[in-house]
Amino acid sequence: EREKQRQREKQRERARQRQRERDRDRDRETERETETERETERESETERDRERDRERESETERDRDRERLRQRERQRERERQRETETETERETERQRETERERDRERERDRERERERQRETQRDTERQRETERDRERDRVRETARERERDRERQSGRQRERDRERDTEREREAERERHRERETQRERETERE
Repeated sequence: EREKQRQREKQRERARQRQRERDRDRDRETERETETERETERESETERDRERDRERESETERDRDRERLRQRERQRERERQRETETETERETERQRETERERDRERERDRERERERQRETQRDTERQRETERDRERDRVRETARERERDRERQSGRQRERDRERDTEREREAERERHRERETQRERETERE
């Protein structure tokens, strides 16, 4: 009977060892998944940094364009101030100014077209940023859902562990009771 008891104890110990190994494997897998999620988020943040750098470069270029436009406008103002010599010169200058005005109109048309294109680009960028915001929200919500799943799974595992420990204790108590009964029977037989 003692040998059977030892065998049962060995079997239980082996079962406990296997359970511990399974628990460790599951913990390692959970850690690997968590690290993968962290790496994905780091890569996403790096890409967002690059995107912000590109946007800053675009804004710098737009600032340069605006400065060039202001410089051209100042240059035209200086030209108008010089248009005050003789009548012939003024007439000639008016003709030149007419031509320059056509040029300016063409330039304004071109500038309006460039501004329209820049506005289209800004609209596109705003749409991209909105989509990136949505994507970040989806990533965060997915991470939160996974965390909630892990917490729920952990709670269920703890409940199963408690049930298993309770059942083991009951089995041990039944075993002790059987041993006491057997001992009493032996003592009765000896008497």
